Amino acid sequence: MSTTDFYLLYLHGFNSSPLSAKARVTFDYCAGLGMADRIAVPELPHIPALAIAQMCEIIEAQTLPVVLMGSSLGGYYATYLAQRYGLKAALINPAVNPAALWHEHLGENRNYYSGRRYTITEEHVQQLRDIDTENLREAHNYLLLVQTGDETLDYRLAVDKYKSSPSIIQEGGSHSFDNYEAMLPTIFKFFAAVEIQRGV
Repeated sequence: MSTTDFYLLYLHGFNSSPLSAKARVTFDYCAGLGMADRIAVPELPHIPALAIAQMCEIIEAQTLPVVLMGSSLGGYYATYLAQRYGLKAALINPAVNPAALWHEHLGENRNYYSGRRYTITEEHVQQLRDIDTENLREAHNYLLLVQTGDETLDYRLAVDKYKSSPSIIQEGGSHSFDNYEAMLPTIFKFFAAVEIQRGV
């Protein structure tokens, strides 16, 4: 399989958007490989159940093998989807227990990029719990990338959850994952390392 013989679904984090730095860098990298038409960077709804439904629709519509990249909350979503469909996923400073963190955001919130205001409820928190993947199957399908300087999430939780998966743990850095673009060749080699099988 070539390094571009797949369809990439990039999942941004909480309060982020397709306009985030990592999302734009990822799209530009794909464009440079001639696969601008084989990457989706959707704007995810703040309601977890709707976000999952949207991503399932995208995945199920593809004819090429699908691979996932997820940052922060997007990493949590990507883990669920990878397990559900048997896909490969690269996780960048992923959230491991976002339901606990969302209690701090109950009520009105404002998206950093669009300025749109929205409300988080207890029902939304429960929707996050409903898609938790406590026991990972096929741990080799996940590539974990974390930086110990993550100021938002405790990187050790991700290291523990994905302890049986290939991992890149960098000292320092930040939640945004400093020098992220330098990791893209490694991530794409991971995606292309073995033939990807679609789940059922």
